[in-house]
Amino acid sequence: MNEVWRRIEAFFDIVSTRSVLIEIGVLGVCLLVGGLVGLELGRRNQRQKNNPPVALAWRYFATQGNAVVTPIIVMFALVMVANSSLQAAHFDVTLLGAAARLILAYIVVRIGVLLFAATLGGKAWIQNWETRVALLIWLAIAAEYLGWLDPIIATLDSVGIAAGKTRITVWSVLKLLFTLTLFMLAAAWISRWVERRVKKLTSVAMSTRIGIAKFANAFLIALSILIGLNAAGVDLTALTVLTGAVGLGLGFGLQSIAANFVSGFVLLMDRSIKPGDVISLSGQAGTSTENFGWVQELRGRYVVVRDRDGVEMLVPNQQLISNAVINWSYTDPRIRLKLPIRVSYKDDPELALKILLEACEGQARVLRDPPPVSRLMHFSDSGIELELRFWISDPQEGVNNVRSEVNRAIWRLFKQHRITIPMAQREIIVHSAPSDLD
Repeated sequence: MNEVWRRIEAFFDIVSTRSVLIEIGVLGVCLLVGGLVGLELGRRNQRQKNNPPVALAWRYFATQGNAVVTPIIVMFALVMVANSSLQAAHFDVTLLGAAARLILAYIVVRIGVLLFAATLGGKAWIQNWETRVALLIWLAIAAEYLGWLDPIIATLDSVGIAAGKTRITVWSVLKLLFTLTLFMLAAAWISRWVERRVKKLTSVAMSTRIGIAKFANAFLIALSILIGLNAAGVDLTALTVLTGAVGLGLGFGLQSIAANFVSGFVLLMDRSIKPGDVISLSGQAGTSTENFGWVQELRGRYVVVRDRDGVEMLVPNQQLISNAVINWSYTDPRIRLKLPIRVSYKDDPELALKILLEACEGQARVLRDPPPVSRLMHFSDSGIELELRFWISDPQEGVNNVRSEVNRAIWRLFKQHRITIPMAQREIIVHSAPSDLD
């Protein structure tokens, strides 16, 4: 600690000299001009905030670099010009030379962080932490350049507590966090690279590609944590009890969550349900449209299903594995719809069957192959039960809407041909009670 204070006192003694004060003034002007340039670029980016997000890595780098790196480059150029001018006037330019080196180091660090964030894609968390990450790296470089890093490390290493045979210090904790972060960033970059390569395998089903990418991401992150702990000097054998307790907790308290994650991998690998499939969660046979929806996305714990009302339902993966699910587009998107119709006994059933087929004509979504058919099913108490059966190939566009169109056509044609749809009737006979019961 005393060494740090001595270095700080020596630093302020140097700063108080006249030549250094001039350098500080010139340096302040250079930083001010660079800051004004940054503010102007920030206003331009704010005006363009509603533009579509940039997807390509190099375009993202160019856009962010223009707003973030350009002001620093302006500062560096002005400092170099001031350094050359004061040196020509026989001024001591030690401070400006050091400032130029530190600014150049920050430019290199900032560009490196930008490039790394761009390669991770548009949704990477590091893109929200670029400035903080770059600043931390630059501060470490600046401390090493100024000769402050070793005293700071010694000071942080002197503050800690003893835990058995191991001593935990502030420096050891910071070193552990830095090492873990470094290995996890490397794992995220490799995972992103694997994901991009896997998604280009057009011969593999999309659900399988998603499964491989998610498994690779989880495996690499877990592996990076283990390697990072080992690299930081943590004895992994000491974590045996902890991992055993975590496993016990997963077995009892988190079994539902674990089951959903395992079920998610099963769904991804066996391709029984894929994004874009039309499914019904009712578990009923036939073309029931209860809980009818489209699979939007497969997640690790749940599946996103969007219904006809535009509501997105999050269905746990375990429910799709353990319960019966109707997948309308599993192998063939074509499905057959049935419309039950009842006509009166006073009408000609042959004419009614012909009219049912005529109602399918002109319906764009009704397939001609296989053709629609009409059947006389049975004779009921209230009338003759008929049924119209037809096929469609696009259930994702809705089922009840095509039923409605065909039913409306049937109603119009029945009106034209004076065919009636009888209502259910019941005949009640009331007998008077015998006189001997009075």
